[in-house]
Amino acid sequence: MFETVLVANRGEIAVRVIRTLRALGVRSVAVFSDADADARHVREADTAVRIGPAPAAESYLCADRLLEAAARTGAQAVHPGYGFLAENAGFARACEEAGLVFIGPPAEAISLMGDKIRAKETVAAAGVPVVPGSSGVGLTDDRLAEAARRIGLPVLLKPSAGGGGKGMRLVREADRLAEEIAAARREARASFGDDTLLVERWIDRPRHIEIQVLADGHGNVVHLGERECSLQRRHQKIVEEAPSVLLDEEIRAAMGEAAVRAARSCGYRGAGTVEFIVPGGDPTAYCFMEMNTRLQVEHPVTEMVTGIDLVEWQLRVAAGEPLPFTQKDIRLTGHAIEARLCAEDPARGFLPSGGTVLRLREPRGEGVRTDSGLSEGTEVGSLYDPMLSKVIAHGPDRATALRRLQAALARTVILGVQTNTGFLRRLLAHPAVVAGELDTGLVERVADELTVTEVPEEVYEAAAAVRLEALRPKGGGWTDPFSVPNGWRLGGEPKPVAFPLRVPGHDPVTHPVRGTHTVTDDTVAVTLDGVRHTFHRAADWLGRDGDVWHVRDHDPVAASLTRAAHCGADSLTAPMPGTVTVVKVAVGDKVTAGQSLLVVEAMKMEHVISAPHAGTVTELDVTPGTTVAMDQVLAVIAPDDEDGAHAKEETA
Repeated sequence: MFETVLVANRGEIAVRVIRTLRALGVRSVAVFSDADADARHVREADTAVRIGPAPAAESYLCADRLLEAAARTGAQAVHPGYGFLAENAGFARACEEAGLVFIGPPAEAISLMGDKIRAKETVAAAGVPVVPGSSGVGLTDDRLAEAARRIGLPVLLKPSAGGGGKGMRLVREADRLAEEIAAARREARASFGDDTLLVERWIDRPRHIEIQVLADGHGNVVHLGERECSLQRRHQKIVEEAPSVLLDEEIRAAMGEAAVRAARSCGYRGAGTVEFIVPGGDPTAYCFMEMNTRLQVEHPVTEMVTGIDLVEWQLRVAAGEPLPFTQKDIRLTGHAIEARLCAEDPARGFLPSGGTVLRLREPRGEGVRTDSGLSEGTEVGSLYDPMLSKVIAHGPDRATALRRLQAALARTVILGVQTNTGFLRRLLAHPAVVAGELDTGLVERVADELTVTEVPEEVYEAAAAVRLEALRPKGGGWTDPFSVPNGWRLGGEPKPVAFPLRVPGHDPVTHPVRGTHTVTDDTVAVTLDGVRHTFHRAADWLGRDGDVWHVRDHDPVAASLTRAAHCGADSLTAPMPGTVTVVKVAVGDKVTAGQSLLVVEAMKMEHVISAPHAGTVTELDVTPGTTVAMDQVLAVIAPDDEDGAHAKEETA
């Protein structure tokens, strides 16, 4: 076994790997960018090395700096985690050339399976069924469009390099092909440095099921059963479970054997995942999609049903040890479900969010595990992936695991950043999820009904109660009656004390304190109409059952001045904190309604800013590379006179 291992990653996966290294008695080396100098993975490692500025391209994606850090700390091996350079064949080769063991498959296997076109051809030759689609490399935009029409719409555009849903586009109309191909190439180039695309037939209401494999350097390959990953949004998994309710033992064995053949076809070594697309109506018609040559985000559910620490066996295999178990030794016990907690706001269309973690309570308990990179004080920015942590629950059966996970999410407290925690809790309670009737489009279909759009009255009551408590005189002795916030009025009946409040995205309200309340440093409890409501609190943030609200004081004078600054024009604001990557207009340009003007990117997600109406660009406050805050003004479009006149006529 190695003495020292460098973890070439950050966040929750770095913390996860460090945990196993500690259990094995192996010294851990963390790396960090300037933005992560005080991150949890840095504090938990035995030693840590700064590798550069905050942008990933100058730190976590810089192979030379990672190799230098390994040399400076005496590391014998490098664990890449997932994301960043985990599936970069060049980095794997560079580690080998530097005398380091890359804890993953051989560079040749990464290269082969990282090219989705070659991967499909290779596994098909090994007898693994594949999804119908384009073949060959270097397809031009026109040839891609031609292939899409030949296969038959709808089709899925996919980057040949990389994974994780980045750059994928579902196209249902032929007239959208050119625009979607261009967007997919741009995102693939930004995410993977390679804009090669392929096109595949889209299977409506498919299920996404993947098989975990383990292979050593002695010719042994086993599979550890499947994971159901059909609950996705924008091609990104958000809930995963093991095993799948769709498969019986016969199909599970057949898919497992197909995954083993795929792993053998590329000379695989280590932990890897073979992903299949499965028609819900006919699970025997499964088809290979791709192979992820790394540890998966959702690996904990497999660990919980098999009792096998996948990170440990990545390390042991990389150190040359043979697998001590065969396929007949693998047993699946009980059921496990994982939910990914991400920095995003469901009420704003799941746009990325950011901020400082002011209060953190992560669940523990029987059958519950939390993998997290968070701590109080963590700054969540727009430079890295939005996933913050994962909550996993295990039980003797699926129903128990579901209940435990829902309860764990309700106990989760992350204040200071908008997250999808409450949304995930409601998703797990949806009848289709409870029944196991899943497909990759389910989340998109039910998202609106699971998203809380109204602010409950008790939230404003709690926020007002906190402000009222802050005004109460502290200490003993005489108190000036005019300083007591009790609504007392000279010569009149007392009135409830009221506070002007606002939750972003909602109209301001003036809320009087009506009920009774108890306020502590961490919580506030209010009683309305005989019902007691308890919230966690930190600064202007309130949280309950996984949902959070940022309740700010509302200053009507300041708000009116802001509106006046843009009187007679329409301002376009940043929908999320991020970086402006594309600017297509200049001051003075004429634009049409719906015209694409700018692109803002955050956490590997692009958002196009379009003109709300025809008009003229009168202000443009950003250039490519500008970092922007949420709701920051980007540009102002003065409406055309005709549009303005038309709008006035409609109003009249």
